[in-house]
Amino acid sequence: MTQNLRIVQSRFIASALDISTAPDPSLSEIVFLGRSNVGKSSLLNALCARKNLAKISATPGKTRLINFYEIKATLDAMPIVFRFVDLPGFGYAKASKSERESWEKNLTPFLQNRVSIRLFLRLIDSRLDNLPQDIITKEFVSAIIKADQKDCAVYTKADKLNRKEKDALLRKDQNALLISSKSGEGLDRLLHIIIDSIMEQKV
Repeated sequence: MTQNLRIVQSRFIASALDISTAPDPSLSEIVFLGRSNVGKSSLLNALCARKNLAKISATPGKTRLINFYEIKATLDAMPIVFRFVDLPGFGYAKASKSERESWEKNLTPFLQNRVSIRLFLRLIDSRLDNLPQDIITKEFVSAIIKADQKDCAVYTKADKLNRKEKDALLRKDQNALLISSKSGEGLDRLLHIIIDSIMEQKV
């Protein structure tokens, strides 16, 4: 595992409706995808040690655009620049059918054709694993993922689980990455996974 790694700067750079309005794919990108209210924005903020970099709404499903953030990190003093991409939440029940169809119409081509994506972070609420939408998302990513991309299941809100519940989840999924944006559990490990996915592409 890589050492002496930290994010030193992060900033919002753009919002886009679809791939045609997205920034130039000149940097490696890490996409955060999952159901609404699973904690995508909270995790992004926690990784960057910023409270309000990504807006956290009290209304799940409010994020309707693809949001891009430029991230500068150092690995043993070597600078690495990449992007985090915060996607609208899938399957929010209170959104209208036409809204959900519009989001998915825009997101599907983006995820299929965006050549700069290095890593898909599939966020799953650790208390509610195996929900139909999470299974659909896993199958979708498996169907479109390319040889130079990686897929990682991230179980959020791990601070809400007790030890017995965590052990049960790890027995069910030995590769489960338990994360808590609140307590910081698992953040360092996840950041190393992110950087490794970028560095492998540079080799």
